[in-house]
Amino acid sequence: MREYLKHYINGEWIESTGTETMDVINPATEEVAGRISLGTLEDLDRAVKAARAAFPAFSKTSKEERVQLLENIADEYEKRKDDFIDAITEELGSPRSMSEKVHYEMGLNHFRETARLLKDFSFTERRGGTLIEKEAIGVSGLITPWNFPTNQTSTKIASAFAAGSTVVLKPAEITPFAAVILAEVFDAAGVPKGVFNLVNGTGEVIGDGISAHPDIDFVSFTGSAAVGQRVMENAAKTIKKVALELGGKSPLIILEDADLKEAAKIAVSNVVMNTGQVCTAATRTLVPKSMHDDFIEAVKAVLPKFPVGDPNDKHFVGPLVSKKQWDRVQGYIQKGIDEGAELVVGGLGKPEGLETGYYVKPTVFTNVKNDMVIAQEEIFGPVMSIITYETLDEALEIANDTEYGLAGYIVGKDPEAIKKAASNIRAGQIRINKAPSDFSAPFGGYKKSGIGREWGDYGINEYLEVKAVLGMPS
Repeated sequence: MREYLKHYINGEWIESTGTETMDVINPATEEVAGRISLGTLEDLDRAVKAARAAFPAFSKTSKEERVQLLENIADEYEKRKDDFIDAITEELGSPRSMSEKVHYEMGLNHFRETARLLKDFSFTERRGGTLIEKEAIGVSGLITPWNFPTNQTSTKIASAFAAGSTVVLKPAEITPFAAVILAEVFDAAGVPKGVFNLVNGTGEVIGDGISAHPDIDFVSFTGSAAVGQRVMENAAKTIKKVALELGGKSPLIILEDADLKEAAKIAVSNVVMNTGQVCTAATRTLVPKSMHDDFIEAVKAVLPKFPVGDPNDKHFVGPLVSKKQWDRVQGYIQKGIDEGAELVVGGLGKPEGLETGYYVKPTVFTNVKNDMVIAQEEIFGPVMSIITYETLDEALEIANDTEYGLAGYIVGKDPEAIKKAASNIRAGQIRINKAPSDFSAPFGGYKKSGIGREWGDYGINEYLEVKAVLGMPS
């Protein structure tokens, strides 16, 4: 069993000032996998003071020094590959192949890509007699979610380090293992004392403490819209900048010329990946009414290719992260039934033979109306809502009829229809067919999906302040 009862502050692992601990549960076995110390506000203060003290020197390091630091981090990260995979499989219940090809790789790619982009990133610009400078924003408080223990954590930290900002991190308390390993990576890579600090704890204590702390200059939060609102309210008291990456209810529009088998595979894989615990999941599938019946058959045919089971075996879908999340998803499946949506596959309860563990049946509803709860609220589980449309204009109206705007998906061949759909979906990132991820592209949302952007040079800019110097000599 893993025991992480210390916080990483000012380059050292130190005891908490409190005595409260929390068990971390393996969602595949429902057994205790480890224990962490729940930090106190005094622990947080110590971390902020360390970050504040380290900021003047770190913010003045050269771009070349920070590029080298990020490359060192990536090198050390690679050495811990097996440790990351083991930890994420254990704490999240992610299938081992997913822990490697998605979680581990995404974390690594953020450090590598940020280092590459930083080499050509300009921190100054001349406009006649005016010099525009971009300077590190200060101490950054990072609050990261449980569903991607390396991705969101790595993109925030890589951008902060690239900008010259120091960091205090609070990872999700139910998936803290990967963040501890990441702290060990930073130590091995030679990150200066105080530049990175890790305090484990609850959102109510450490999360709220970060967003309200007067000596934290910027807060980057990934999580639910409700908690994001609380972060903004706390931050407003000290007028600090916030970046929020929140929820989504993303549409996947299948065009009339799409290959239905390929469309079904894309739609299903998108919904079940990470057991549906993905903010960008395409949970609303929009299908031409004339293609509906054939699409349903294609979905039924492709679902068995994404088996549910023990994450240490060759399965694509593992358990949900916790009993609380399992209950939440069951509640939404029941709401879909109660609202009159037609259940195509899946439904309530656990898959046969998987009584232990927080496993859920991948579930597909059809005859869904866009005003139903299952079409409007983020479920965060492998539940697909199929909605039919007559024209592309109607599809776009349905796609945008949501309070969210994080992602959108288009499957089809007609370039003009693809362009029209892509330019009219109100969301921060649009993926066409099977387009691969681009770690240099901005990531973030419209509307209640958030504020600001992460990834690549857009991510670096979030950690910078802009200064105009008028009359600066050449």
